[in-house]
Parts: sequence; structure tokens; C-alpha cells
Amino acid sequence: MRLICVAGARPNYMKVKPVMDALEERGAEVILVHTGQHYDPAMSDVFFTDLRIRRPDHFLGAGSGSHAAQTCRVMTAFEPLVEQVRPDVVVVVGDVNSTMACALVAAKSGARLAHVEAGLRSRDWSMPEEVNRVVTDRVSDYLFAPSADAVANLQAEGCPDGQIHLAGNVMVDTLLANLDRALAGGILSRLGLEPGGYGVATLHRPANVDDPAVLATLVRALDDVARLCPLVLPAHPRAATRLRGAGLSGQVRVIPPAGYLDFVALQASARLVLTDSGGVQEETTVLGVPCLTLRDNTERPVTLTEGTNQLVGRDPGRIVAAARQVLASPPAPRRPALWDGCAGERIAAVLLASGAGKRLFPAGQPGRHATDPTAGAGQGAVPFSAPSA
Repeated sequence: MRLICVAGARPNYMKVKPVMDALEERGAEVILVHTGQHYDPAMSDVFFTDLRIRRPDHFLGAGSGSHAAQTCRVMTAFEPLVEQVRPDVVVVVGDVNSTMACALVAAKSGARLAHVEAGLRSRDWSMPEEVNRVVTDRVSDYLFAPSADAVANLQAEGCPDGQIHLAGNVMVDTLLANLDRALAGGILSRLGLEPGGYGVATLHRPANVDDPAVLATLVRALDDVARLCPLVLPAHPRAATRLRGAGLSGQVRVIPPAGYLDFVALQASARLVLTDSGGVQEETTVLGVPCLTLRDNTERPVTLTEGTNQLVGRDPGRIVAAARQVLASPPAPRRPALWDGCAGERIAAVLLASGAGKRLFPAGQPGRHATDPTAGAGQGAVPFSAPSA
């Protein structure tokens, strides 16, 4: 089989690596496409190095810009490549603009489309990622869900069970495969930190950092938490300037962006993490570290019910109270089912079982173009199930 695997931005690299490895180990021809949505070395190159991802076969050079402009550039660059390569399957991961752009091209090309991390829903339509997730799932042939709640979301939206596969979390594959290397990297000693003697904070979502009033509120909360536990905040120079402009004091230690291995090590040895990142909610759950999510909703509710995460919103009083509580009484570590480091292998097994050159749902059958909104709903998707030919 010939497959294209797409990566475009920092959250994608950790997700595409285990899928690529599992496919290539089974003899598939894998073509890695980097859209260039993230192109800064600190946001791209360091992750390829840390994760030992091979050089991309194609770089599309999409660059930055508005959502529409970026999506357009990815689509116009990816379409001729798909026509040239003629893959059996295009694999997209996550929920960034590159994910949706390449999904739309693949869906119109005749190639089958697989979405890794399907079914996640925040139900917050102000988040660009939510739009990307829903659109990508709707046009996909294979829907690889990381958790049971994601399966339930897909079933409720009418996706046929033959398309839904509870595969587990590919982020966990990458985390478990690299944890020992991360802990041996020495980032704590370089920063003069002691295990269990600090917390980690990250902020990047537009809803939190683009509005000066909201950012100032969060900065005040971080300063107050830092009086309970010293905080380290990795940030690009632009973000650091914005944070200080919002009143961030010396209570929070701002450091340069951390690569994948260094950031995993910082999380693993922290007393708590405060974040607005989706991936960090998952990583802290696997690491057993308390996580406070500075948002009003999450597309990863399994980290609340089966992990170490809490939604605390943006109210400073609530954030500080939650921090005080988890510092005094950390939650017991819990890990969702199938977050075991084998998700990439399950995904590869399903894809390769379908064979080359065959559509998952031929014309006239439910699938990508089904019109019945209840088709296949409620039948109970199962893990590791090969699709019908």
C-alpha cells in the first residue's frame, strides 16, 4: 500500500510518528508530507530531531496567515501532489488547519482518508480547531478515536460503525517511547530545578492571549500560584513580551521554548501544570501530574473523568484555589483504557487490512457520503476492527 501521512504543526509531529513507524514496519510505502504550517525551528525542526522523524519527502511551505489564506495555500499545494503520488490512503492527524485542508483535498481525490484523533469535541464553535475536527471527521473513511467518549461523539453524529475504530491515543505512544530519553536529558539541572519543586505553565490559545484583559487576568492568577509553587513558563520571545506587558512579574520564570523531550521532562517532574493546551492535558494524565486547564471547556473530557485534569476556567480566585487544593492533595494517577503505547500498531493493522486500491465504502453504501444522519449510530464501535471491503 502507498500512504501519505501529513504533518503540519507542532501538535502533529507526536501523533504522526507512531503511525508512520507501524506502517513502515509492516512494509507499507509511507510518504511524509510537511505542510509548513509551523516552520520556525523551535516549532518544527527541534521536534523532528527529538522524535527522530525522518526528513519529509515533500515540504509544502504553507507558512502563516489568516485561517482562510493558510488553508488555501495548503490545499493548492497538496492537490497536485496527491494527483502525482496517487496514494491508496491519506492519513491526517489532529485538528490544525493543515489537517482539514489536506482532508478536503483527499476526500475529493478518490483516495481513502483516515483521521487519527477523530471524535474529539469541545462543542465550542469559537475554537478554530472544533471546526477543523468536525469537517475532517465528516469527510473521512476511517475514524480512529483515542477514547470511548470520542467514539460516542461519532456515533451520535451518525458515523457508520464500520468507519469507527477505538485505537487509543497516539500521543501516548510517543510519550512512553521517549520518556526515559526525556528524563535523561538534563533540563532540570540546566535550569536549576528540583523534581517536585516547581510547576509548569503554558498559554497559547487566542481566547487567552489575544485579549489584553483576559491575558492580564490569567497573568495575575499565575503570579498568585507562583507564590505557592515556583512556576516555569516556556514562551517564544514575542509571547514573553506580551506576557510581561500584561503584568507578569518575576514570580513566574519565563524560559525559551522547550523541545519535545525537554518539555516532557519538565512535566514529568512538576508538582502541577497549568495550561490551555489539549495535548498537555493528555500528557499530564499519563504522567500522573495534576493539571489545571485554563479554559471553560475541553475536547478531552476523558482527562477529567479518568485522568488528573481539572477545568478551572479563567477566574483568578478559582485558579488559585484549585492550585492550592491539588498542591495539598494531588489526585491519584489514572490512565484511560488503551492509552498503552500501542495505538499506532492498531491503526496500521486496520489500514493495511483493507488492502490497496479499494474504497472502504463503495458508491451507494453508507460512509463518507451517507445522507442518513442516523446511519450506523448506536451500534457500538469496537477496538482493533478491520473495515469491511
